[in-house]
Amino acid sequence: MIKIENLNKYYINGELKLHALKNLDFHIKKGEMVAIMGSSGSGKSTVMNIIGCLDREYLGEYILDGISVSNMIEDSLCKVRNQKIGFVFQAFNLLPKLSAQENVELPLMYGKVDKAERAKRAKKMLERVGLGDRTHHKPNELSGGQKQRVAIARALINDPAIILADEPTGNLDSFSKNEIMELFVELNREGKTVVIVSHEPETKEYVKRIITFKDGYILKDEVMVK
Repeated sequence: MIKIENLNKYYINGELKLHALKNLDFHIKKGEMVAIMGSSGSGKSTVMNIIGCLDREYLGEYILDGISVSNMIEDSLCKVRNQKIGFVFQAFNLLPKLSAQENVELPLMYGKVDKAERAKRAKKMLERVGLGDRTHHKPNELSGGQKQRVAIARALINDPAIILADEPTGNLDSFSKNEIMELFVELNREGKTVVIVSHEPETKEYVKRIITFKDGYILKDEVMVK
């Protein structure tokens, strides 16, 4: 599903050249549930941006579901992002003036799905994440855990092959963290490839594999024994 080969990333600031990712090689198979972990500055967020097709300024090869991303034109890349990857962020990234249902509908609007079909699919997806009774609530009327469930419903609305979550439990209390991680586990059981970028030790309890970054290198790549 995800193939990263001999990948290097540099940041240029005047005469300074920072080598942020160094000769990375790793593959993530379809149906895996993987955590990318490491301390701040280790390179995990940088590699997340590359996997999510948000950053194309790198050296090396990135193949997503059999497609080489490295030389793809921007229009094609946008379609790949919208159809193959569902994003979940720490800050939820919900539009405050829109209801839960309207937030979930947004990716379908970009795909030019008609209004009735958008509403039908968004309601069904909110029911899927346990928020069937919160469709018309605005984000400020929802708890942190509920906001993240809306964000997950939005990530799932186009039935992507990959769920890419960046610190998805960082703004949540312990109870909500467990609920959200259990939801990711459930989605993985249903066949979704789930990649979680995290620095929280509790993440290890839920995933099947951990790739640990340090100073732009892969320090460890471990399969978890449950």
